[in-house]
Amino acid sequence: MSASDAIRAESLTKIYRSGNGQVAVFDGLSLEVRRGERLAVIGESGAGKSTLLHLLGGLDRPNKGRIFTNGRDITALGDFELAKFRNQELGFVWQNPSLLPEFTALENVAMPLLIRDVSAAQAVRQAHERLAEVGLSDRAHHRSGELSGGEQQRVALARALVAGPQILLADEPTGNLDFRTGEMIMDLLADVHARHGLTSIFVTHNLAFAARCDRVLELKKGSLHTPSEMELQAIGVVQDATRPGGGTYV
Repeated sequence: MSASDAIRAESLTKIYRSGNGQVAVFDGLSLEVRRGERLAVIGESGAGKSTLLHLLGGLDRPNKGRIFTNGRDITALGDFELAKFRNQELGFVWQNPSLLPEFTALENVAMPLLIRDVSAAQAVRQAHERLAEVGLSDRAHHRSGELSGGEQQRVALARALVAGPQILLADEPTGNLDFRTGEMIMDLLADVHARHGLTSIFVTHNLAFAARCDRVLELKKGSLHTPSEMELQAIGVVQDATRPGGGTYV
């Protein structure tokens, strides 16, 4: 593994059972992500993008192959060590923010630190800092049901950042948002990537978002490749004139 690589996946195979048979999402897939890179992974629904992200994030295990994160083989870790790794080194943002509805924004953001046995005072202080970073200081004591979709996604981003991760993994982070709110989240993701010196991997159908990244890979028929401009056009870029200022979406 090169010292410049934050993540290296070698010959990953992932197979799911389907009825009496099996479905291979991919077989022998390899990937290198450079330290500090913003990588977008695009592809049709069902191509395996989310499965790949779950494997890279230690949320699932490959049937075969190895994944190295900062030189550490996470596929060799036991369940407890893997959970500790996720808590300390990774931040996750999902299409659904998945905030705990009975807790406030501040409590949701502090949760990863409390799980780590950080003192309540320190966890609250760091949670306040991350909420301020995403522009939600005034919403700290609101529950998720009292927040807009964009505010909930910003809380989720603050939660992903609170433990000081080195790597940010995001699965369709703008997928449930309107055009203007999605643009704001894209700007915020770019800002925190630079400010925190992150390595970021985004799974997205939004080619406007993907185009902002350092590199775009398409997952197709179990393989990753760099799409040409013609291929990007063929995926189906839609210009929506009904959105304020237009908008480019897949």
